[in-house]
Order: sequence, then structure tokens, then C-alpha cells
Amino acid sequence: MPDRPVRQPRRVTITKDGPMLVEGPVEVVLDDGSSVVSDRFTVALCVCHRSRSFPWCDTSHRGRTKRRSV
Repeated sequence: MPDRPVRQPRRVTITKDGPMLVEGPVEVVLDDGSSVVSDRFTVALCVCHRSRSFPWCDTSHRGRTKRRSV
């Protein structure tokens, strides 16, 4: 039986009102089945769907504030 390298888990950081940070490299599979790859050491994934470069965060979430219901 060949020796397999021990895989370390990826670190994922959830940020308040911001992107999800994932230690790279990563492959992201989109809802249509296509995939995108980044070999950066950390990637910011958009969770608000406002990014023009979705699934990567482009900080578009900063331009809008949430309305408070009165």
C-alpha cells in the first residue's frame, strides 16, 4: 500500500459583514457546475453576491449598508 501524504485541513475564516477567507490554493465549484481556481495563499470568497467578480470578493459589500427596520 503506497504512503499517502497527510492532508491538513484548510482554514476558513468567516468575517462579519464581509467575505469568507479561505487559505489557498482553492478550486470553487459554482452552482452551474463550472469551476474556478485560485493559487493565491488566501482568497476572499463573496457571500453577499454583490461582487462583479463573483465568486471572488471585490469589496462591493462595503458600498451598501443594511437598512434597519423601524
